[in-house]
Amino acid sequence: MSDRIYIRDIKNEIGNTVKVQGFVENIRNSKAMAFIVLKDITGKVQITLEKEQMPEIAECIDSVTNDSVLTVVGSVAANDYVKMGGIEILPEEIRIESIAEALPIARKDIPATKKKKAVERSGIDQRIDYRWIDLRTEENQLMFQVQTTLVNTMRRYLLEKDFIEIHTPKLIGAASESGADVFEVKYFDTKAYLAQSPQFYKQMAMAAGFERIFETGPVFRAEKSFTNKHTTEFTGFDLEFSYIDSFRDVMQMEESLLKAALEAVREKHGDQISQLFGTEVIVPETPFPVVSLKDLYEDLEREFGYTVEDSEKGDLTTEAERLSFDWVKKHYNHEFLFVTDYDAEKRAFYHMRDENGVPQGYDLIWRGVEITTGAQREHRYDILKRQAEEKGLSEDVKFYLDFFQYGCPPHGGFGIGVDRLTMLLLGLTIKDAMFLFRGPNRLTP
Repeated sequence: MSDRIYIRDIKNEIGNTVKVQGFVENIRNSKAMAFIVLKDITGKVQITLEKEQMPEIAECIDSVTNDSVLTVVGSVAANDYVKMGGIEILPEEIRIESIAEALPIARKDIPATKKKKAVERSGIDQRIDYRWIDLRTEENQLMFQVQTTLVNTMRRYLLEKDFIEIHTPKLIGAASESGADVFEVKYFDTKAYLAQSPQFYKQMAMAAGFERIFETGPVFRAEKSFTNKHTTEFTGFDLEFSYIDSFRDVMQMEESLLKAALEAVREKHGDQISQLFGTEVIVPETPFPVVSLKDLYEDLEREFGYTVEDSEKGDLTTEAERLSFDWVKKHYNHEFLFVTDYDAEKRAFYHMRDENGVPQGYDLIWRGVEITTGAQREHRYDILKRQAEEKGLSEDVKFYLDFFQYGCPPHGGFGIGVDRLTMLLLGLTIKDAMFLFRGPNRLTP
C-alpha cells in the first residue's frame, strides 16, 4: 500500500484500510494487548493490537520505544471507548522505521504515579541541546504553524497591495546602520560584515523605482545581551514603500498589516492556542493609540510613580516600555502603542527630521515589548549626507549615500522581528519561540 494519509483525515476512512506514519507518543504493552498512540504533524491516533490474532506484529512491538518511528497499515474502526476522537486503527502490518533510544531530555513535566516519581521538565538550555527532540511536542509544532500563518498572511496582504518581494545580500562591505554591533567575517583577503538589517538595500529599491517592496530574511546583531527577548540572529520581516506624505502613512500600513495577520491566526489557530498555551489571540482595533515620548514619560511619572534621569528621556527605557502596556490598557484598552518624537541622537541618521530636528518615526510596542522601529526616511542627498556626517558615518556609508544622488522618491518603512512577534503572541521567551536560538553563548546545534 503506497499512499500515506495524514492522521487528521482518518475520520473520513472508517471501514477502510489506510497507511499512517509517525512517532510513537505512548505505548502500553501487556500480555494480550498493545495500545500505541501514534502522532504525526496533524494529530494522534490509537493503534489497537490483539496479540493473539497478530503474533508476528506482536513480536516486533516488544522492541518499540517512545519516539520510535512506525509505518502502520490497518483498518479504521469506530470505538466510543477510545478517547482520541472515538477512532482506532486495527493493524494488519507494522513496520519499524527507526527505534528511539531513551530520551536525554524531559520535554514536559510528568506527574508522579504510584509506580514512578514525578519528572521535572528539562531547562530550556538543555532542551535546545536536543532541540529536534524538543520540537516534537504539540505546542512547538503549533508554534511554527502559527508563525507560518502570520508570515504568509503578511506576505499575501502586501502582494495584494502591489508590493514586490526582494532578497538582499547579508554579506556587506561596510557596517550597516550604526556601525556598531556587527559581526565581522573574513572575506577572501578582506573583511565583510553580516547585515544588521536590509535597510540600505530596501532604500536602494526605492531609488530603483520599485515603489513597494518587502523581504523576509535573517538579521544579525552582535549584541552581548542576555535577556528573554534578545538574540544574535533572527528573522526579520521588512518593508519599504514610496510616495508617502509622512511617517503616519507607515504607521497606518503597519497597523493594518498586523490586524490582518492576527485575524488570520485567530481564525485558523485561536482555539488550539488557547488550549495549548492558555492565551487568547486578540485582534486589535485600528487605528492603534499614539503617544509622544515626552507625554508618555509624564504620564508614567504621574500615574505609576516612574521617573528617569533627563538624560534618558530621549529614548524609551526597558522599564518604561514594560509600563507602557499598563498605560495603554488603562487609557485605551489596547495591546499596541505607537510612541513618537524620539531624540535625533537616539535614532538612525537616515530618519527624516522635521523643522525642529525631531525624527519622523516611531516605535511600536506590543504587550510592553518593542517590536518595530519605523520612519519616513530622508531621501534628499545633501541632508542625508549631513546627518551621516553628524554621526561620524559618512565614509562607512558612502555606497549607501550614492543611492540618493540620482533621484529618489519620498519613502518610509519598518521591520518586524518574526521571532519576537511569535514570542509575544504565545507568551514565551525568545529561546522557546525560535526554531534554533542564537545568542552570545549559543552556536550549536
